[in-house]
Amino acid sequence: MAMTAEHYQAQLLELLPSGAVWPRDLDTGLAKLLLAKADELARVDGRADQLIEEADPRTTSELLADWERVAGLPDECMDLAPTPDERRQRLHQKLAWQGGQSVAFFISLLEALGYPGCTITEFRPFRANSKCNASLNQGGWRFAWRINVPGSVTVRTMTATSPCNVPIRRWGDSSLACILARYRPAHTVLYISYGAAA
Repeated sequence: MAMTAEHYQAQLLELLPSGAVWPRDLDTGLAKLLLAKADELARVDGRADQLIEEADPRTTSELLADWERVAGLPDECMDLAPTPDERRQRLHQKLAWQGGQSVAFFISLLEALGYPGCTITEFRPFRANSKCNASLNQGGWRFAWRINVPGSVTVRTMTATSPCNVPIRRWGDSSLACILARYRPAHTVLYISYGAAA
């Protein structure tokens, strides 16, 4: 906690030499001069306390743009967030998340991105305890998995005024697909099913 000007004034008065020439009464000219100097010391002390807040990406405000530049934000997956709180949240996620390969990691990642209630379907190769109607050779599905994103999906359809390179119909969230592609295990194939239950 930053010290006040009065605290600094009291310290400066105590540092004065002893004697009648150096009065310590608060109504003297010397005490008022030291209070003026103490105001600046208190201001610098307050700024030093703010520097501690700026050193943490979760609480930064003045250095937010510098933190984002160092972390590489905004990146190819997400645009710049509209509010400072959302920018701080994305910055913290980018710096703190190390990745993972477990189902729990991806579920927590999806929840942090604003997709609660998602499930993951893993496609497994045929085993001795597999169902009797399961296929023996799943080919490329051996390393495939699907994220099931519940809820309604905004479907965008091509219109007569759309550019010619726009798909006839598209849905989903390209930012979500980009982030999941970044964190998925490299040897796997990831599918995203929008509006589906597990």
